[in-house]
Amino acid sequence: MFAAGGDRVLLLGRRAEVLEKAEVPGALTCAADLAEPEDVRGVAAFVEREFGSVDVLVHSAGGSGLLEPDAPGDDPLDAVAHTWTVNFRLNTLTAVLLTEALKPRLAEPGGRVLFLSSIAAYRGSGSGAYAAAKAGLHPYAHDLARELGPRGVTVNVVAPGYIEDTEFFGDAMAEERRARLIGETSNGRAGTPGDVAETLHWLASPGAGHITSQIIQVNGGAERGH
Repeated sequence: MFAAGGDRVLLLGRRAEVLEKAEVPGALTCAADLAEPEDVRGVAAFVEREFGSVDVLVHSAGGSGLLEPDAPGDDPLDAVAHTWTVNFRLNTLTAVLLTEALKPRLAEPGGRVLFLSSIAAYRGSGSGAYAAAKAGLHPYAHDLARELGPRGVTVNVVAPGYIEDTEFFGDAMAEERRARLIGETSNGRAGTPGDVAETLHWLASPGAGHITSQIIQVNGGAERGH
């Protein structure tokens, strides 16, 4: 969506083969694990060399750990520690490290920092680990908004509900669960990646220049329940 509007886009991710398949005309790619400080330093150097400054920073890395290796052994406490550590690294640390590395390069005025949270931050996620990791982005965004506001930079969070056509739920979702998640919405449909992208694109626009330190929910009213 940003590329279609003429913006220069940089795609980051751990899997180079996935980045190469992305159908984003003119986009540059950089493979990196954003939970590793050394990789993030490499990204910052790449941004300095190729772009100089950053107008919009969108943090969409994350997940519940389905794509990660299981905990070694069968000790239940080790499994809990592994799950919580994985979720913190995927969802919180990735966003914090990249933001801190690129803070000096954010355009001012007019820079935008956008985080992807989740409805789980409000309602829980079963294990609690994913929800807690996403909820951790909220106070960080509020603190960052106060810090960067004098520079003319806004910081906001988008918290989606159930979004189809992603890898978040692994290879498949049970039809019963899908129906339940859609049934929790007020408008009777699943969310799409486009719903989230449109919201991010608007928050990055000049028209949203007086909106900062906000958490925008994109879930069809599901967080309110029925």
